[in-house]
Order: sequence, then C-alpha cells, then structure tokens
Amino acid sequence: MATEATPRQQYEAAQRRWLAPVAVREADSGGRSHDEPPHPYRSCFQRDRDRIIHCTAFRRLDFKTQVFVPHEHDHFRTRLTHTLEVAQVARTIGRALRLNEDLIEAVALAHDLGHPPFGHCGEEALDELMADAGGFEHNRHSLRVVDYLEHPYPAFRGLNLTRAVRECLACHETRHREPVCADFNDGLAGPLEGQVVDVADEIAYTAADLDDALAVGWIAAEDLSAMEIWRRAWEITEADSPDARWIHKRIRSRVAILSLMVDDVVATTGRATETLTCVDDVRRAGGASAAFSPQMGDQVAELKAFLLAEVYEHPVSEQHRDEGRRIIQDLFTQFVAAPAALPQRYAQRVAADGLERVVCDYIAGMTDRYCRAQHAALLR
Repeated sequence: MATEATPRQQYEAAQRRWLAPVAVREADSGGRSHDEPPHPYRSCFQRDRDRIIHCTAFRRLDFKTQVFVPHEHDHFRTRLTHTLEVAQVARTIGRALRLNEDLIEAVALAHDLGHPPFGHCGEEALDELMADAGGFEHNRHSLRVVDYLEHPYPAFRGLNLTRAVRECLACHETRHREPVCADFNDGLAGPLEGQVVDVADEIAYTAADLDDALAVGWIAAEDLSAMEIWRRAWEITEADSPDARWIHKRIRSRVAILSLMVDDVVATTGRATETLTCVDDVRRAGGASAAFSPQMGDQVAELKAFLLAEVYEHPVSEQHRDEGRRIIQDLFTQFVAAPAALPQRYAQRVAADGLERVVCDYIAGMTDRYCRAQHAALLR
C-alpha cells in the first residue's frame, strides 16, 4: 500500500504546479553543508526562514538605526521594520511573477543581518578600520552571520541554511567589485528570487525614507512637486481622497509610490523573463532580470538624489553620523589595544580569526544602544 504523502510533500507538489519555469524549486535548493532529514510539514526554505527569524542577529535589528535615529521618534523605521517591509514588497513581486515566495522571504529577512549599529556610517567606519584586515561590507557580513557567527547547534557553527538562500545573500548588491563569497564566484547572475529581494530593498527604503522625512518635517510636499514619481502618486491620491487630511494624503501618497514601483518591476521583469525556460537561463541572462524599466529607473534615481541632498545629508543626519563613527572608532581602538576586555566567546576566537576581525564581529553585532553603553563604560 502506498505511503500517504506528508504535508510538506503535498505542499511542494502543489507548488511545482504553480511556480513559473524560472522559479527555484525546493529540489534545486542545493542542500545544506550539514545533512539533515527533511521536515514532515515544512519545506527547506520555510525552515531557513524560521531559523533566521529565531536567531539572535534578527532580534537585534529592532535596535539598529535604519536612517532616522529610532529613540527620537516612536514611529521611525528601524533596521527590523525595514526588513519586514522588504519581505512584504518582495513577496508581493514574487507572487505576481509566480516565484518561490518561501525562498524570497528567507532571503529578505536575512539580507540586513550583517548591518552594524548606526546605519551606513557604522559600516563605513568599520570598513575603514578594517582596511588592512579584509575590510567590512554588510552584505558579506550577513553571510558570515548565518554561516559562522550564529551558533545554535552544538555540532557545527552557523544556521546551516540551504545553498540557494546563501547564494542569494552572496549575490545581494554590493558596492565592492569582488564577490561576496568565493563559493559563488561563477560570474553568473543569482536566482530571480534573490534579484527580487534586491529591487524590493530599493523600493522599500526609498518609500520609507521619504515617508519618515515628511513625517518629521525635514521636507514638505511642495519640495517634491518637481519630481515625476511624486506628481504621479499625488494625482492618484487626490483622485482617490480629495478631501482627506494631510496625514492621510501623505500615507496614501507613499502607498501610491510603492504601487507604482512594484507594478513597474512586475511588468518589466515579466517581459525580461518571458522567453526564459529555467533557472539556468536566469543565471546566464547577463545582469539582473528583475529591475525597473528605464523610465521608472530615472524617476527613482531622481527621488533618491533628492533624498541624498535633503535627508541623508541633513545637518541632523550628519551629526548622528559623526557621533556613530566616533563611537565605533573609539570602541575598535580600545578593544584592539585591550583584547582582554572582549567577552570570552569572542576572545577565544582571536587565534583562529585574528584580533581585528573578532573585534569587528563584536562591534558589528551590537545594537545602537549597546554600542553607546559599551562606549560609555570603556571610556569613562
């Protein structure tokens, strides 16, 4: 008598019928570095997602700066809320394109695990401090977090994620020309699911940073009137809610901008992949298949240039950035000079990993508030 299929097997069978030819199947996960038996009702990518959600580095994202300093306003995005918004946007795009949503969600939830405290200024500070010891880049560090720094299992280090998730993290857009990880240095494009997370990241932070800046009063709607994407969003908002209060128009305009960008990516990516018949075709396509159209790309670039000038280079942002850099520089210098001050679980890795890398790992894992507290304790 035939054995009844497990819930996982039934789910994967239904998924295979639904997924587009260019989507990654569970059978194409690439397996794990350490073999594990399949779960009766969770797919391999669902298990990856769950491991990421339950890891320490994920919880720390709630107390790491996105752009605006969280303790100054209860509603500013943090690195965690940004991550959740990226996952939502990416899953929406993935569903429209019939991609593997479980893989997308796992990658989206892990994509910023390597971010240090104080946002991008913290990353820049660590990269400068590590210039002679391999540098620092948050995408590379995200992979280091899931492969090595997280240690929930007694038999091995890391979360033991599938190769497909790790490849998507390794292929996440980086400012460095060299590959994030030698394991994935084949010169080919990453899976479409990872590409979708890349563009969803850009969509989420662009819309969110605009919304936060409007909410805090750093910019006004009138300042945005020259930009095409804002005019389009405002027209949609005025047509739908002409008599709404400003706060509702602000929120609805953000939603409209999100929708405009998402709709464009879905349409553009659909056209780019309509002749592709498998995952390998995506890899060989040469560049990202998931992207904005040229017209939308120009509109997004215009908005990002405005945000750079009016938000990211705002005097208050500069002040916080300078403070964050100074704190990280001071801590790094102190720990390198006095490694005995490191927690034991870090100090015991110095011989294997090198002092500078261990200090970098320790600081990169800190939340903003813990970093400030350590700085005050060490330098008082």
